[in-house]
Amino acid sequence: MSKRKGPVLIDLEASGPAPTPADAPPVPEPDLPLPPEGRAMQTAASLAARRPSRLARVFWGLALAFMGAVTSITAWDFATGLMTRMPLLGYAVTGLGVALLLVLLLIALRELAAFSRLRRMDDLHRAADAALAADDLGAARKVADGLTRLYATRGDTAWGRARLAERQAEQFDAATLLALAEDTLLTPLDAAAQREVEAAARQVATVTALVPLALADVVAALTSNLRMIRRIAEIYGGRSGTLGSWRLTRAVMSHLVATGAVAVGDDLISSVAGGSVLSKISRRFGEGVVNGALTARVGVAAMEVCRPLPFSRGKRPSVTGLVRRALTGLFGK
Repeated sequence: MSKRKGPVLIDLEASGPAPTPADAPPVPEPDLPLPPEGRAMQTAASLAARRPSRLARVFWGLALAFMGAVTSITAWDFATGLMTRMPLLGYAVTGLGVALLLVLLLIALRELAAFSRLRRMDDLHRAADAALAADDLGAARKVADGLTRLYATRGDTAWGRARLAERQAEQFDAATLLALAEDTLLTPLDAAAQREVEAAARQVATVTALVPLALADVVAALTSNLRMIRRIAEIYGGRSGTLGSWRLTRAVMSHLVATGAVAVGDDLISSVAGGSVLSKISRRFGEGVVNGALTARVGVAAMEVCRPLPFSRGKRPSVTGLVRRALTGLFGK
């Protein structure tokens, strides 16, 4: 026999006021996308800074030596055999081979001259550091004379060289003398180098934001940075060949990777105008801004490496300022 249930009494007074929409729990937000990390620039920097292993260097050295020997013997056999069958044509082919060897020799001499110029810039930089550390006026005068000789054939430094020669005798300590040399000789060169950095940052940011092809941003970042570093070296007087440019690029990228400067931090993202907003609207645009900012950071490091004098206090260009000038109006404000 089932037990009968009585009526249920609901006490409305004890339940309190009716719930309102404000009492509802917050709607969980969807997972936000990860902030842009500048993957293209980080990959390009890692590729440029990577040093091959000892085994790889031995392998490529032996492979190039073997291929050179095989090519030389094959060319010699071909030329001598052709001279036996058709002497006139054989002599013509031999002349072409000799001309090719002369061109290769000229290329090698140009590369050696490029390394010599880069070494000269490094020597001036180290001598300036030593003169500043020891406050050696005599050493500073030698550095100033070396700078004058370095830029003796450049018309864009004529006014600076004349100004330095006019006021050099009035300086009585190393810091003021090198600051005078920096102001008179290197200020216009710094401005030209900064324009190259801005152009490279703008190009990398544009390609990253607008070209969705895989690895296109990495290729654009690597080629743009190689060109930028080479142009900066040429501006400061260290015109580099192909091998010299690669040496400079490896030096710059290795320094940045070792110091963690290619890692994106909150300071970099916040310093770029609109970077955080763009990353929420479009991840590609956010990546473009970050890659452009990292390119500017590489450019500043390249200026420090290629410059014959270290930056004095307040003269080092700001990455934030470079990025702002490079990207203003590119993606909108």
